[in-house]
Amino acid sequence: MNTNHPEIPQEGLVLIDKPVGISSFGVVARLRRATGVRRIGHAGTLDPMASGLLICLIGRAYTRQAGTYLKLDKVYEVEIALGANSTTGDQEGELTPISEQVPTLAEVKRAIAQFTGEIMQTPPQYSAIKVAGKRAYDLARRGETVELAARPVTIYSIEQVQYQYPKLSFVARVSSGTYIRSLGEDIGAALGTGAYVTQLRRTQIGEFDIADATSITPV
Repeated sequence: MNTNHPEIPQEGLVLIDKPVGISSFGVVARLRRATGVRRIGHAGTLDPMASGLLICLIGRAYTRQAGTYLKLDKVYEVEIALGANSTTGDQEGELTPISEQVPTLAEVKRAIAQFTGEIMQTPPQYSAIKVAGKRAYDLARRGETVELAARPVTIYSIEQVQYQYPKLSFVARVSSGTYIRSLGEDIGAALGTGAYVTQLRRTQIGEFDIADATSITPV
């Protein structure tokens, strides 16, 4: 990406296909360098271990609209591993083995069915939610216990289920505010095996699709 990149305007909405290994803020920083514009933001954080669609907003007129895009539904391609829990809900954390039992496909599908529709979901300890003015993930990294209240979210569908123990993959269409790491943990708890996210890719935000996004290199 450079200042002459024909697909990066000086003002507007830009769809970026964020690769694994770079934070959402890192993408914004690269756009600032590429355009020379300081007023750039994004609508919907992706963790460094996640990839996929990131809506970036360039210029004051567009950054003011961030709240509108944050409220849009999202689609994720998800892979989780059964058998253990992670301190962070994904493969970046410290793993604790839970069970060596191998659920059947029928049991997996029954567990998944419990988490479709409107559900109450507790955000992960490692999230950007503020607690007493501080980010939950900052408190968690210091070893402090963070009490986060459950909140209503909607899981519209969980489809394209593929299962070969310990890996379970699916495509989830969810409402704004849904945490996929929490969904993975909830499925693992329902199965009695524990679970954590091993791969996560966002492919849609509202009507915006990853097929229309600009790819960038990780470094």
